[in-house]
Amino acid sequence: MPAVCRLPPPPRCLVNRFDNTMTEDIARRWLDEAAQTANAHDTDAHMDLISKRVSLHGERELEAITWDDWKKQVSHEFGEGLLKRVSYAGLKMIASTGNGVMFKTFETVEASDGTVRAQGLEMLLALEEDGKWRLVQERIMPEEETAADGLLPSRH
Repeated sequence: MPAVCRLPPPPRCLVNRFDNTMTEDIARRWLDEAAQTANAHDTDAHMDLISKRVSLHGERELEAITWDDWKKQVSHEFGEGLLKRVSYAGLKMIASTGNGVMFKTFETVEASDGTVRAQGLEMLLALEEDGKWRLVQERIMPEEETAADGLLPSRH
């Protein structure tokens, strides 16, 4: 019977641990900047976080919203003072590559008239040629998926 060579499991690679921390940091920094620019009603800075090739999909996979459509909506909401506050809570990392980061989060948008839209989002950021991370895809998640991912805020 041939001898079996049993090697110990490889040590955890520091690069992978660093990459996981780094990709989570990329997602958190992007969310912070998205909220800050929206709350400051800074259309140009906010839209600079969105890729020209963005695709936004609702729960029912309705037609995708383009960058131009998004900018018109943001310009209107910011210019008319319709937006009071945007915030993000929770972060669930899904996947990452050298030039892409996919994650889920929970977004709350408060309008100046008091209405609130709160929903789970799946987002894909891509590192673009100019070295900036931008949103290339966003999907509004059904409430059941948001709950299953542990992203629904606790109700007091």
